Amino acid sequence: MNVLEMKNVRKDFGSLEVLRGVDLSVSEGEIVSVIGPSGSGKSTLLRLATLLERMDFGSLSYEGIAAAYEDEGGRSVYASLKTLKDLKSIYGLVFQSFHLFPHWNVLQNVTDAVIHVQKRPRAEAEERGRELLSRMGLLEKAGSYPCELSGGQQQRVAIARALALRPKLLFFDEPTSALDPEMSGEVLKLILSLRELKIAMVIVTHEMGFAREISDRILFMAEGSVLLSGPPEEVFRSENERMKSFLSRVQSF
Repeated sequence: MNVLEMKNVRKDFGSLEVLRGVDLSVSEGEIVSVIGPSGSGKSTLLRLATLLERMDFGSLSYEGIAAAYEDEGGRSVYASLKTLKDLKSIYGLVFQSFHLFPHWNVLQNVTDAVIHVQKRPRAEAEERGRELLSRMGLLEKAGSYPCELSGGQQQRVAIARALALRPKLLFFDEPTSALDPEMSGEVLKLILSLRELKIAMVIVTHEMGFAREISDRILFMAEGSVLLSGPPEEVFRSENERMKSFLSRVQSF
């Protein structure tokens, strides 16, 4: 059974057709990178998958439980608020702009959802938080505030926060786009190290070398559609003209 299944997803913003019948499935432990030019619908796809936006057409399920199904006309009909809330415990999301709470220290940012959403004991949550901060190389920053951290450190805290909830699937939306090259390299190296945890990941990224190295499968999107899907070498060596044009415009990899 797939952790995530999205079928025939369509989304419009006014007269703009952003997604045109996109399918995305992710199996347990699988790492899928989504690449493509700006405006191709990559981030919108993640926002729909994580229930931050609602699909117009198509279906969405986690571990076989429907978050949204298609009615007779193909329009998306969403499950109850309780079901959606329960499904949110399956995945975590790491934003490109960190989204840390500025008035909480690092440990509080990592543990708050564990305590107040998952209702775990504070001592247990803080032990888990310190373990993750140690993994991120940030244990000594547990009492620091986001404004006292570099961008790379803030992104590592955001990753620790997502992992604290023990998700089966992690979404990354351009995790290095707000970082300089040195900090970007640190975060990419960290994400690579997460493979050993066997957590499924969906990563929207503009880092082609990273996508090639980490992914079990690559989705190449353009103009709101998935044009290619397959193993990294197969996708990057494709003779598809749109893919070749895209690669010619991005940095060498």
